Amino acid sequence: MGAPNENSSNGAHSHFEPDNVVVQQLKPTDGGLAAWRLLVAAFIFEALLWGFPISYGVFQDYYSSLPQFAGDSRVALIGTIAQGFYYIGSPFSATITKRFPKYQRHQILLGWPLCIFGLVAGSYTSTINGLVATQGVMYGVGFVTLTYPIISMIDEWWVARKGMAFGIISCASGASGAIMPFIISGLLNKYGHQTTLRAIAVAMAVLTGPLIPVLKGRLPPSEQSIIAKTNWSFLRMPLFYIYGTATLAQGLGFFFPSVYLPSYAAAIGLNSTEGALALATMSIASVLGQFLFGYMSDKKVSVSTLAIISTIVGTVAAVWLWGTAKSLGLLLAFSIIYGLFGYGFGTMRVAMGRAVSDDPSAAVATYSILAFLQGVGNISVGPISSGLLTQTIELEKYAIMKYESLVIFTGACMTLSALIIGAWGIRLKLLQIRSVA
Repeated sequence: MGAPNENSSNGAHSHFEPDNVVVQQLKPTDGGLAAWRLLVAAFIFEALLWGFPISYGVFQDYYSSLPQFAGDSRVALIGTIAQGFYYIGSPFSATITKRFPKYQRHQILLGWPLCIFGLVAGSYTSTINGLVATQGVMYGVGFVTLTYPIISMIDEWWVARKGMAFGIISCASGASGAIMPFIISGLLNKYGHQTTLRAIAVAMAVLTGPLIPVLKGRLPPSEQSIIAKTNWSFLRMPLFYIYGTATLAQGLGFFFPSVYLPSYAAAIGLNSTEGALALATMSIASVLGQFLFGYMSDKKVSVSTLAIISTIVGTVAAVWLWGTAKSLGLLLAFSIIYGLFGYGFGTMRVAMGRAVSDDPSAAVATYSILAFLQGVGNISVGPISSGLLTQTIELEKYAIMKYESLVIFTGACMTLSALIIGAWGIRLKLLQIRSVA
Protein backbone atom coordinates (compact mmCIF):
# COMPACT_ATOMS: atom_id res chain seq x y z
CA MET A 1 0.00 0.00 0.00
CA GLY A 2 1.17 3.51 -0.49
CA ALA A 3 0.71 6.82 -2.18
CA PRO A 4 1.48 7.01 -5.86
CA ASN A 5 4.12 9.37 -7.13
CA GLU A 6 3.31 12.95 -8.08
CA ASN A 7 3.09 12.22 -11.78
CA SER A 8 0.62 9.42 -11.38
CA SER A 9 -1.55 11.04 -8.76
CA ASN A 10 -3.15 13.42 -11.21
CA GLY A 11 -4.18 10.63 -13.52
CA ALA A 12 -1.54 10.88 -16.28
CA HIS A 13 2.21 10.91 -16.84
CA SER A 14 3.72 14.34 -17.56
CA HIS A 15 6.50 13.14 -19.85
CA PHE A 16 6.73 11.21 -23.12
CA GLU A 17 7.23 7.47 -23.06
CA PRO A 18 8.84 5.34 -25.79
CA ASP A 19 6.40 4.07 -28.41
CA ASN A 20 6.68 0.51 -27.21
CA VAL A 21 5.70 1.36 -23.63
CA VAL A 22 2.03 1.21 -22.64
CA VAL A 23 1.18 4.24 -20.52
CA GLN A 24 -1.16 3.34 -17.66
CA GLN A 25 -3.67 6.14 -17.17
CA LEU A 26 -4.55 6.25 -13.48
CA LYS A 27 -7.70 7.87 -12.20
CA PRO A 28 -7.24 10.85 -9.85
CA THR A 29 -6.86 10.49 -6.11
CA ASP A 30 -8.77 12.32 -3.38
CA GLY A 31 -11.92 12.81 -5.45
CA GLY A 32 -13.78 11.87 -8.57
CA LEU A 33 -16.50 9.30 -9.14
CA ALA A 34 -14.29 6.21 -8.76
CA ALA A 35 -12.71 7.36 -5.49
CA TRP A 36 -16.03 8.29 -3.92
CA ARG A 37 -17.72 5.13 -5.19
CA LEU A 38 -15.07 3.01 -3.50
CA LEU A 39 -15.36 5.03 -0.28
CA VAL A 40 -19.16 4.71 -0.22
CA ALA A 41 -18.99 0.93 -0.80
CA ALA A 42 -16.36 0.62 1.93
CA PHE A 43 -18.53 2.71 4.25
CA ILE A 44 -21.51 0.36 3.78
CA PHE A 45 -19.36 -2.73 4.33
CA GLU A 46 -17.85 -1.22 7.46
CA ALA A 47 -21.21 0.00 8.74
CA LEU A 48 -22.96 -3.35 8.48
CA LEU A 49 -20.15 -5.77 9.26
CA TRP A 50 -18.55 -3.70 12.03
CA GLY A 51 -21.82 -2.29 13.33
CA PHE A 52 -22.97 -5.77 14.31
CA PRO A 53 -20.24 -6.62 16.85
CA ILE A 54 -20.20 -3.13 18.38
CA SER A 55 -23.91 -3.57 19.07
CA TYR A 56 -23.16 -6.74 21.03
CA GLY A 57 -24.10 -5.03 24.28
CA VAL A 58 -27.74 -5.73 23.36
CA PHE A 59 -26.95 -9.42 22.87
CA GLN A 60 -25.00 -9.34 26.14
CA ASP A 61 -28.03 -8.08 28.04
CA TYR A 62 -30.31 -10.64 26.32
CA TYR A 63 -28.03 -13.65 26.79
CA SER A 64 -27.48 -12.78 30.44
CA SER A 65 -31.25 -12.87 30.99
CA LEU A 66 -31.56 -16.44 29.70
CA PRO A 67 -31.71 -19.08 32.47
CA GLN A 68 -29.09 -21.29 30.80
CA PHE A 69 -26.63 -18.38 30.52
CA ALA A 70 -27.40 -16.43 33.70
CA GLY A 71 -24.30 -15.66 35.74
CA ASP A 72 -21.92 -17.10 33.12
CA SER A 73 -19.02 -14.65 32.66
CA ARG A 74 -18.22 -16.25 29.28
CA VAL A 75 -21.19 -14.39 27.76
CA ALA A 76 -18.94 -11.33 27.40
CA LEU A 77 -16.45 -13.41 25.38
CA ILE A 78 -18.82 -13.81 22.42
CA GLY A 79 -18.82 -10.16 21.42
CA THR A 80 -15.32 -9.28 22.57
CA ILE A 81 -13.83 -12.16 20.58
CA ALA A 82 -15.67 -11.02 17.43
CA GLN A 83 -14.21 -7.54 17.88
CA GLY A 84 -10.93 -8.83 19.29
CA PHE A 85 -10.09 -10.85 16.20
CA TYR A 86 -10.40 -7.68 14.13
CA TYR A 87 -7.83 -5.93 16.31
CA ILE A 88 -5.52 -8.81 17.19
CA GLY A 89 -5.58 -10.18 13.65
CA SER A 90 -4.84 -6.80 12.09
CA PRO A 91 -1.05 -7.22 11.62
CA PHE A 92 -1.52 -10.65 10.06
CA SER A 93 -4.29 -9.61 7.67
CA ALA A 94 -2.41 -6.43 6.78
CA THR A 95 0.78 -8.40 6.10
CA ILE A 96 -1.01 -10.78 3.74
CA THR A 97 -2.71 -7.86 1.99
CA LYS A 98 0.62 -6.07 1.61
CA ARG A 99 2.62 -9.11 0.57
CA PHE A 100 0.12 -10.38 -2.01
CA PRO A 101 -1.64 -7.25 -3.33
CA LYS A 102 -3.08 -8.94 -6.42
CA TYR A 103 -5.07 -11.29 -4.16
CA GLN A 104 -6.91 -8.54 -2.26
CA ARG A 105 -10.24 -9.43 -3.84
CA HIS A 106 -9.64 -13.10 -3.02
CA GLN A 107 -9.33 -12.13 0.65
CA ILE A 108 -12.65 -10.31 0.46
CA LEU A 109 -14.31 -13.30 -1.22
CA LEU A 110 -12.96 -15.53 1.57
CA GLY A 111 -13.77 -13.29 4.54
CA TRP A 112 -17.24 -12.11 3.49
CA PRO A 113 -18.96 -15.55 3.43
CA LEU A 114 -17.16 -16.51 6.65
CA CYS A 115 -18.91 -13.63 8.42
CA ILE A 116 -22.29 -14.63 7.01
CA PHE A 117 -21.83 -18.34 7.76
CA GLY A 118 -20.66 -17.49 11.29
CA LEU A 119 -24.01 -15.89 12.04
CA VAL A 120 -25.97 -18.70 10.39
CA ALA A 121 -23.99 -21.36 12.27
CA GLY A 122 -24.51 -19.42 15.51
CA SER A 123 -28.26 -19.59 15.00
CA TYR A 124 -28.11 -23.38 15.27
CA THR A 125 -26.31 -23.50 18.61
CA SER A 126 -27.63 -22.82 22.09
CA THR A 127 -24.42 -23.15 24.13
CA ILE A 128 -21.90 -20.51 25.17
CA ASN A 129 -19.02 -22.40 23.57
CA GLY A 130 -20.96 -22.76 20.33
CA LEU A 131 -21.75 -19.03 20.21
CA VAL A 132 -18.14 -18.13 21.01
CA ALA A 133 -16.95 -20.34 18.12
CA THR A 134 -19.48 -19.02 15.58
CA GLN A 135 -20.76 -15.54 16.46
CA GLY A 136 -17.35 -14.84 17.97
CA VAL A 137 -14.46 -16.62 16.23
CA MET A 138 -15.90 -17.30 12.76
CA TYR A 139 -17.34 -13.83 12.43
CA GLY A 140 -14.21 -12.15 13.79
CA VAL A 141 -11.83 -14.07 11.51
CA GLY A 142 -13.98 -13.36 8.46
CA PHE A 143 -14.23 -9.69 9.27
CA VAL A 144 -10.51 -9.07 9.76
CA THR A 145 -9.75 -11.09 6.61
CA LEU A 146 -11.81 -8.81 4.38
CA THR A 147 -11.16 -5.51 6.16
CA TYR A 148 -7.52 -4.88 5.30
CA PRO A 149 -7.87 -5.33 1.55
CA ILE A 150 -10.57 -2.64 1.73
CA ILE A 151 -8.32 -0.41 3.86
CA SER A 152 -5.52 -0.86 1.33
CA MET A 153 -7.86 0.14 -1.49
CA ILE A 154 -8.89 3.28 0.39
CA ASP A 155 -5.23 4.10 0.93
CA GLU A 156 -4.61 3.94 -2.82
CA TRP A 157 -7.55 6.21 -3.69
CA TRP A 158 -7.17 8.77 -0.87
CA VAL A 159 -3.75 10.36 -0.31
CA ALA A 160 -3.81 14.04 0.71
CA ARG A 161 -7.24 13.60 2.33
CA LYS A 162 -6.42 10.26 3.91
CA GLY A 163 -7.32 11.33 7.44
CA MET A 164 -10.76 12.46 6.30
CA ALA A 165 -11.32 9.24 4.33
CA PHE A 166 -10.39 7.03 7.27
CA GLY A 167 -12.41 9.25 9.56
CA ILE A 168 -15.47 8.62 7.38
CA ILE A 169 -14.82 4.87 7.47
CA SER A 170 -14.41 5.01 11.25
CA CYS A 171 -17.79 6.78 11.40
CA ALA A 172 -19.46 3.91 9.55
CA SER A 173 -19.72 1.63 12.54
CA GLY A 174 -21.18 4.45 14.60
CA ALA A 175 -23.75 5.22 11.91
CA SER A 176 -25.06 1.65 11.91
CA GLY A 177 -24.66 1.51 15.67
CA ALA A 178 -27.30 4.22 15.88
CA ILE A 179 -29.84 1.87 14.31
CA MET A 180 -28.74 -1.71 14.86
CA PRO A 181 -29.23 -1.84 18.66
CA PHE A 182 -32.95 -1.09 18.21
CA ILE A 183 -33.32 -3.62 15.40
CA ILE A 184 -31.43 -6.31 17.32
CA SER A 185 -33.30 -5.58 20.56
CA GLY A 186 -36.67 -5.78 18.83
CA LEU A 187 -35.78 -9.03 17.05
CA LEU A 188 -34.36 -10.64 20.19
CA ASN A 189 -37.39 -9.76 22.31
CA LYS A 190 -39.82 -11.04 19.69
CA TYR A 191 -38.05 -13.98 18.05
CA GLY A 192 -35.05 -14.97 20.20
CA HIS A 193 -31.39 -15.11 19.24
CA GLN A 194 -31.58 -17.93 16.70
CA THR A 195 -34.05 -16.24 14.34
CA THR A 196 -32.33 -12.89 14.95
CA LEU A 197 -28.94 -14.21 13.82
CA ARG A 198 -30.45 -15.72 10.67
CA ALA A 199 -32.29 -12.51 9.80
CA ILE A 200 -29.13 -10.42 10.26
CA ALA A 201 -27.12 -12.87 8.13
CA VAL A 202 -29.63 -12.61 5.28
CA ALA A 203 -29.77 -8.81 5.51
CA MET A 204 -25.96 -8.50 5.46
CA ALA A 205 -25.68 -10.82 2.45
CA VAL A 206 -28.32 -8.90 0.50
CA LEU A 207 -26.99 -5.42 1.34
CA THR A 208 -23.25 -6.04 0.94
CA GLY A 209 -23.01 -8.79 -1.69
CA PRO A 210 -23.87 -6.56 -4.68
CA LEU A 211 -21.14 -4.09 -3.62
CA ILE A 212 -18.25 -6.56 -3.85
CA PRO A 213 -17.58 -5.76 -7.57
CA VAL A 214 -17.15 -2.08 -6.62
CA LEU A 215 -14.27 -2.88 -4.24
CA LYS A 216 -11.29 -2.31 -6.51
CA GLY A 217 -7.89 -0.73 -5.93
CA ARG A 218 -6.64 2.24 -7.95
CA LEU A 219 -3.21 0.89 -8.89
CA PRO A 220 -2.59 -1.88 -11.42
CA PRO A 221 -0.98 -5.12 -10.12
CA SER A 222 2.44 -4.08 -11.50
CA GLU A 223 2.54 -0.89 -9.41
CA GLN A 224 1.02 -2.64 -6.39
CA SER A 225 3.90 -5.11 -6.48
CA ILE A 226 6.45 -2.29 -6.64
CA ILE A 227 5.09 -0.69 -3.44
CA ALA A 228 4.53 -4.01 -1.67
CA LYS A 229 7.68 -3.64 0.44
CA THR A 230 7.21 -1.93 3.79
CA ASN A 231 9.66 0.56 5.26
CA TRP A 232 10.04 -0.61 8.87
CA SER A 233 12.30 2.25 9.97
CA PHE A 234 9.49 3.58 12.18
CA LEU A 235 10.33 0.76 14.60
CA ARG A 236 13.48 2.72 15.50
CA MET A 237 11.46 5.79 16.43
CA PRO A 238 10.87 6.19 20.22
CA LEU A 239 7.66 8.11 19.48
CA PHE A 240 6.14 5.00 17.90
CA TYR A 241 6.52 3.14 21.20
CA ILE A 242 5.04 6.09 23.10
CA TYR A 243 1.97 6.00 20.87
CA GLY A 244 1.87 2.21 21.04
CA THR A 245 2.00 2.13 24.84
CA ALA A 246 -0.62 4.88 25.09
CA THR A 247 -2.86 3.00 22.67
CA LEU A 248 -2.51 -0.19 24.72
CA ALA A 249 -3.41 1.67 27.93
CA GLN A 250 -6.40 3.38 26.29
CA GLY A 251 -7.62 0.10 24.82
CA LEU A 252 -7.63 -1.67 28.19
CA GLY A 253 -10.41 0.63 29.39
CA PHE A 254 -12.06 1.86 26.23
CA PHE A 255 -14.41 -1.03 25.39
CA PHE A 256 -16.28 -1.51 28.68
CA PRO A 257 -19.02 1.10 28.09
CA SER A 258 -20.12 -0.34 24.74
CA VAL A 259 -20.31 -3.84 26.22
CA TYR A 260 -21.97 -3.07 29.55
CA LEU A 261 -24.10 0.02 28.88
CA PRO A 262 -27.35 -1.93 28.21
CA SER A 263 -26.73 -4.15 31.25
CA TYR A 264 -26.04 -1.07 33.38
CA ALA A 265 -29.26 0.50 32.12
CA ALA A 266 -31.22 -2.62 33.08
CA ALA A 267 -29.61 -2.62 36.53
CA ILE A 268 -30.84 0.93 37.27
CA GLY A 269 -34.36 -0.01 36.23
CA LEU A 270 -34.47 1.04 32.57
CA ASN A 271 -36.08 -1.20 29.96
CA SER A 272 -34.30 -2.86 27.02
CA THR A 273 -35.36 -0.12 24.57
CA GLU A 274 -33.84 2.56 26.80
CA GLY A 275 -30.66 0.50 27.09
CA ALA A 276 -30.50 0.25 23.31
CA LEU A 277 -31.10 4.01 23.12
CA ALA A 278 -28.05 4.68 25.31
CA LEU A 279 -25.90 2.48 23.09
CA ALA A 280 -27.30 4.02 19.91
CA THR A 281 -26.71 7.53 21.25
CA MET A 282 -23.07 6.69 21.87
CA SER A 283 -22.79 5.40 18.30
CA ILE A 284 -24.34 8.56 16.85
CA ALA A 285 -21.97 10.75 18.87
CA SER A 286 -19.01 8.62 17.80
CA VAL A 287 -19.81 9.33 14.14
CA LEU A 288 -19.35 13.06 14.64
CA GLY A 289 -16.41 12.58 17.01
CA GLN A 290 -14.43 10.33 14.70
CA PHE A 291 -15.05 12.53 11.68
CA LEU A 292 -13.96 15.67 13.55
CA PHE A 293 -10.81 14.06 14.96
CA GLY A 294 -9.91 12.71 11.51
CA TYR A 295 -10.57 16.09 9.90
CA MET A 296 -8.47 17.96 12.48
CA SER A 297 -5.59 15.52 12.04
CA ASP A 298 -5.64 16.30 8.29
CA LYS A 299 -5.42 19.99 9.19
CA LYS A 300 -2.12 19.31 10.96
CA VAL A 301 -3.46 19.70 14.48
CA SER A 302 -1.00 17.92 16.78
CA VAL A 303 -1.95 14.25 17.02
CA SER A 304 -0.58 14.15 20.58
CA THR A 305 -2.84 17.02 21.56
CA LEU A 306 -5.87 15.34 19.97
CA ALA A 307 -5.10 12.03 21.69
CA ILE A 308 -4.73 13.70 25.10
CA ILE A 309 -8.02 15.59 24.67
CA SER A 310 -9.76 12.35 23.69
CA THR A 311 -8.55 10.42 26.72
CA ILE A 312 -8.92 13.18 29.33
CA VAL A 313 -12.50 14.01 28.34
CA GLY A 314 -13.22 10.26 28.12
CA THR A 315 -11.96 9.90 31.69
CA VAL A 316 -14.16 12.71 32.98
CA ALA A 317 -17.20 11.29 31.19
CA ALA A 318 -16.68 7.81 32.63
CA VAL A 319 -15.81 8.74 36.21
CA TRP A 320 -18.24 11.62 36.60
CA LEU A 321 -21.25 10.82 34.39
CA TRP A 322 -21.27 7.03 34.04
CA GLY A 323 -20.33 6.48 37.67
CA THR A 324 -23.14 8.72 38.94
CA ALA A 325 -25.80 7.83 36.36
CA LYS A 326 -29.05 6.69 37.97
CA SER A 327 -31.36 7.91 35.22
CA LEU A 328 -31.69 7.75 31.45
CA GLY A 329 -30.80 11.45 31.15
CA LEU A 330 -27.37 11.09 32.77
CA LEU A 331 -26.69 7.87 30.90
CA LEU A 332 -27.43 9.63 27.61
CA ALA A 333 -25.20 12.55 28.60
CA PHE A 334 -22.38 10.08 29.22
CA SER A 335 -23.05 8.36 25.89
CA ILE A 336 -22.85 11.64 23.98
CA ILE A 337 -19.62 12.90 25.55
CA TYR A 338 -17.88 9.52 25.56
CA GLY A 339 -18.93 8.93 21.96
CA LEU A 340 -17.68 12.35 20.83
CA PHE A 341 -14.29 12.18 22.52
CA GLY A 342 -13.49 8.61 23.56
CA TYR A 343 -14.04 7.19 20.08
CA GLY A 344 -11.89 9.86 18.45
CA PHE A 345 -8.74 8.13 19.70
CA GLY A 346 -9.02 5.24 17.23
CA THR A 347 -9.12 7.67 14.30
CA MET A 348 -5.67 8.90 15.37
CA ARG A 349 -3.96 5.73 14.09
CA VAL A 350 -3.46 7.26 10.65
CA ALA A 351 -2.04 10.50 12.06
CA MET A 352 0.16 8.61 14.53
CA GLY A 353 1.54 6.63 11.62
CA ARG A 354 2.32 9.82 9.70
CA ALA A 355 4.04 11.26 12.79
CA VAL A 356 6.54 8.39 12.97
CA SER A 357 7.08 7.79 9.23
CA ASP A 358 6.60 9.91 6.12
CA ASP A 359 6.99 6.82 3.91
CA PRO A 360 3.55 5.86 2.52
CA SER A 361 4.57 2.20 2.47
CA ALA A 362 4.51 2.17 6.29
CA ALA A 363 0.93 3.40 6.63
CA VAL A 364 -0.81 0.02 6.78
CA ALA A 365 1.90 -1.42 9.06
CA THR A 366 1.62 1.35 11.66
CA TYR A 367 -2.17 1.34 11.44
CA SER A 368 -2.44 -2.43 11.95
CA ILE A 369 0.06 -2.56 14.83
CA LEU A 370 -1.76 0.21 16.68
CA ALA A 371 -5.06 -1.57 16.03
CA PHE A 372 -3.53 -4.75 17.46
CA LEU A 373 -2.44 -2.95 20.63
CA GLN A 374 -5.88 -1.43 21.15
CA GLY A 375 -7.38 -4.86 20.53
CA VAL A 376 -5.48 -6.37 23.45
CA GLY A 377 -7.90 -4.41 25.61
CA ASN A 378 -10.84 -5.67 23.61
CA ILE A 379 -10.14 -9.35 24.17
CA SER A 380 -9.35 -8.59 27.82
CA VAL A 381 -12.85 -7.26 28.51
CA GLY A 382 -14.18 -10.67 29.59
CA PRO A 383 -11.35 -11.67 31.95
CA ILE A 384 -10.95 -8.17 33.43
CA SER A 385 -14.66 -7.58 33.93
CA SER A 386 -15.11 -10.94 35.65
CA GLY A 387 -12.58 -9.76 38.25
CA LEU A 388 -14.01 -6.24 38.59
CA LEU A 389 -17.78 -6.79 38.61
CA THR A 390 -19.57 -7.70 41.81
CA GLN A 391 -22.99 -9.30 42.22
CA THR A 392 -24.21 -6.63 44.65
CA ILE A 393 -26.41 -3.84 43.31
CA GLU A 394 -27.02 -0.81 45.54
CA LEU A 395 -28.61 2.03 43.61
CA GLU A 396 -27.55 4.72 46.07
CA LYS A 397 -23.84 3.81 45.78
CA TYR A 398 -21.35 5.03 43.18
CA ALA A 399 -21.81 3.09 39.90
CA ILE A 400 -24.56 1.15 41.75
CA MET A 401 -21.78 -0.79 43.52
CA LYS A 402 -21.71 -3.59 40.94
CA TYR A 403 -19.89 -1.49 38.32
CA GLU A 404 -17.79 0.69 40.65
CA SER A 405 -14.42 -0.96 39.98
CA LEU A 406 -15.20 -1.23 36.28
CA VAL A 407 -15.91 2.48 35.91
CA ILE A 408 -12.83 3.48 37.91
CA PHE A 409 -10.67 1.10 35.86
CA THR A 410 -11.99 2.63 32.62
CA GLY A 411 -11.09 6.13 33.80
CA ALA A 412 -7.69 5.04 35.10
CA CYS A 413 -6.72 3.49 31.76
CA MET A 414 -7.75 6.61 29.87
CA THR A 415 -5.81 8.81 32.28
CA LEU A 416 -2.70 6.64 31.99
CA SER A 417 -2.83 6.92 28.20
CA ALA A 418 -2.95 10.73 28.41
CA LEU A 419 -0.09 10.80 30.93
CA ILE A 420 2.14 8.68 28.71
CA ILE A 421 1.77 11.02 25.74
CA GLY A 422 1.83 14.14 27.90
CA ALA A 423 5.01 13.09 29.72
CA TRP A 424 6.75 12.52 26.39
CA GLY A 425 5.72 15.98 25.21
CA ILE A 426 7.00 17.60 28.42
CA ARG A 427 10.29 15.73 28.05
CA LEU A 428 10.76 17.08 24.53
CA LYS A 429 10.02 20.63 25.71
CA LEU A 430 12.61 20.34 28.49
CA LEU A 431 15.21 19.04 26.04
CA GLN A 432 14.51 21.98 23.74
CA ILE A 433 14.92 24.45 26.61
CA ARG A 434 18.22 22.86 27.63
CA SER A 435 19.53 22.92 24.08
CA VAL A 436 18.72 26.65 23.76
CA ALA A 437 20.31 27.39 27.14
